[in-house]
Amino acid sequence: MSSLPILAVIGRPNVGKSTLVNRIIGRREAVVEDRPGVTRDRVYYDANWNGRAFTVVDTGGWDPDARGLAERIAAQAEIAVGIADAVLFVVDAGVGITDADEAVVRILRKSGKPVVLAANKVDDQRAEAEAYGLWNLGLGEPYPVSALHGRGSGDLLDAVLAALPDAPEHEFNEVGGPRRVAIVGKPNVGKSSLLNKLAREDRVVVDDAAGTTVDPVDELIHLGGREWRFIDTAGIRKRVKEASGQEYYASLRTNTAIDRAEVAVLVVDGSAPISEQDQRIISTVAEAGRALVIAFNKWDLVDEERRYYLEKEIERDLVRVPWAPRINITARTGWHIDRLVPALDAALTGWETRVGTGALNAFLGRLVAEHPHPVRGGKQPKVLFGTQVSTAPPTFVLFTSGKLEAGYLRYIERRLREDYGFVGTPIHIEQKPREKRKR
Repeated sequence: MSSLPILAVIGRPNVGKSTLVNRIIGRREAVVEDRPGVTRDRVYYDANWNGRAFTVVDTGGWDPDARGLAERIAAQAEIAVGIADAVLFVVDAGVGITDADEAVVRILRKSGKPVVLAANKVDDQRAEAEAYGLWNLGLGEPYPVSALHGRGSGDLLDAVLAALPDAPEHEFNEVGGPRRVAIVGKPNVGKSSLLNKLAREDRVVVDDAAGTTVDPVDELIHLGGREWRFIDTAGIRKRVKEASGQEYYASLRTNTAIDRAEVAVLVVDGSAPISEQDQRIISTVAEAGRALVIAFNKWDLVDEERRYYLEKEIERDLVRVPWAPRINITARTGWHIDRLVPALDAALTGWETRVGTGALNAFLGRLVAEHPHPVRGGKQPKVLFGTQVSTAPPTFVLFTSGKLEAGYLRYIERRLREDYGFVGTPIHIEQKPREKRKR
């Protein structure tokens, strides 16, 4: 996932960033519209050029009412530079450099990160001459492109590959290094307090103002006789769609942290109802295929009555992740935080569990004999053979005589968990129905 090098695409609204992102990834996925700040939601895209894979981050997603444009573009550039291995800076060749661009240029120069300068909207020779006027930005050669028509995009992509490191390059991909843990959750649920308690010193700024953790801070922390790498994140707030610049990037960081981690600890305020946001983070973790532990914090504020309602909320709202270990803690005082390591160990063990092919097929044979797939339209699909193709997360492929219903796949997953544990991890099951023979 994020072991791939990251290219951040930055530039003012309406210079054609999203059109260029679509051109790079070769499909229309980024939102393209002629209003400033329409790029929303998904910002990560997988791209491939000349056999090399990398990740593109499209940095749109602005709240048009936020502070001055120049300020916002500069903030966008700083954060993009922070998370990226190289930056693609898009300028409208026809408009040339504006004040907003000037601020970005300063940040890019100072960052020392490789920058590729794209002079977009170059549709003819005259515009190409204008594009070369961008040499004096001091960011190296401007690459004239037309995102709309694809002109010059090959040369631009060659320059991008030259600027990006070979994958995988990030230090957090060490094999056998400390296990990587992302602490995620809404603002003000106590993520930083938990990290400080674990680190036994105040290494992270904790402040009552929501969203004070701005940069992800990696901490190497000694727990249970071992080193762990904790990836702290700014809390996710509101839906990304409604987020202003800072909150938008907080959610971007949370996604980056989840991608970088092996296991996520979702910190939930036990004294408040489980929110839609908590559930959205759970979905993000499960979709990213990471192990999950849920920590109910502020347990000192949970009385008998709240406990009763919390049990009901867990049954109703966490029904998708009954497999995630749950612990109750009070990060502020350190109460019960020693329960975190056994929960992390259980989740990581589940995440890396492998079932041998022989054992899996014996298990599937028993399961199908006890509980065959229902007959539908005179047909009864059967599981012919199964194999576990990978761990972390456990991923299974079932070869079948016909398409299995979603309910039956859920039944298989439930039985896999009963027999093999798989605590703390999502399970992915793919099916390959046998092709019908042509007569």
